[in-house]
Parts: sequence; C-alpha cells; structure tokens
Amino acid sequence: MSVWIVAAGACAVALSPYIWLTAASAGRLRTVETVPHRPVAVVLGAAAWAEGPSPLLARRLDLAVRLYTEGRVERVIVSGDNREVSRRETDTMAAYLVAHGVAADRIDADPHGYRTWDTCVRVRDLFGVRAATMVTQSFHLPRTVALARAAGIDAVGVGDPSMGARRRSTVIGYAREAGAAVKALRDAVLRPAPARTGP
Repeated sequence: MSVWIVAAGACAVALSPYIWLTAASAGRLRTVETVPHRPVAVVLGAAAWAEGPSPLLARRLDLAVRLYTEGRVERVIVSGDNREVSRRETDTMAAYLVAHGVAADRIDADPHGYRTWDTCVRVRDLFGVRAATMVTQSFHLPRTVALARAAGIDAVGVGDPSMGARRRSTVIGYAREAGAAVKALRDAVLRPAPARTGP
C-alpha cells in the first residue's frame, strides 16, 4: 500500500470531525438581524463570577436579550452548571436577563447543562424543544448547532464574535475547539445519556 494512500486516509480521519461540523452547521450560523424566528433561544453557560456573569457569558446573554426584544424568539432557556462550585451559572444568567428586560416568566433554566451535548439533549427532553436558536460565542457555535441538530433540534445559531473585546479568551476558545470537535462527533454518533437526565 502506498505511503500516500495511508497518509491520505489518516488526513481524512483527522479532518472528519471538522468536515462534519462544517456540513451540519452550513447555512445555519446567522446574526440577530438575519436569524429566522424560533420559539426559543438556548443560551449555553460559561463562567459566572461572584459579581455576575463573566464578560463572555454576558455577551451571550446580551444577544439573547436582543433576540427576545426584537421578537426573534418568544422564550429563553439558560443552560449551565448551577452548582455552588460554578457560582450558580443559570441563576446568574436568569437574573441578568431579567435585569435587562426579559420577563421572568419567559425564562426557563436547565441547571445541569454540564456539556454542550448534555444541554442539547436536556432542553429537547425536559422542555420539549424541537426548534431553537442556539446562542454562544462564534468559536463554539458550529459545534453547538451541529450537536443540537444531531439531538433532533431544528437549530440555527447566533454567535458573539468576541475577538475584539476578549482576544485572549477567544483565541483560547478557538484552540480548544480542535479537541472538542472530535468529542462532538463521538457524541453525535454514540448519543450518550447526559450526566443527569432528570430536572
């Protein structure tokens, strides 16, 4: 067998997670101005600080506020790790949304969204989500939309570019996506149960 055939096969295997992410999210990454209506926005969790959401998380939540106030969605689901060790991410997220004009009765919380796949499965099963706008940073958005679709959700996504405001965190985020893409494809194929399946 030619060394070139082996090398080509190895490259194809290595690139398959990125090819899948690109194909699964193609045409579904939008802006607030161009995203089609969906019943709900799902905001993925990120670090919460003692004084409130971290800058990256706040930027995600600001996008959700815009989607809600501009009538692009009717409800917002916040999903993250609401344990004390994580500074109550979803409580922090919900409080921020209310403070910025989202009605409290239009917010639902998934307190056990420990991973992106877990979030997608849990919002589908616990809240009956079948169509959604996924909201996160741009570096995380293709993976989020691809996993949501793999979970059976008709997903589009709106991402915060963040590079101009949080350059170091954004560069780290893009770097982390290399390994995360492999895990995402594995989740899409194996469809593991989330770490917690109940409320």
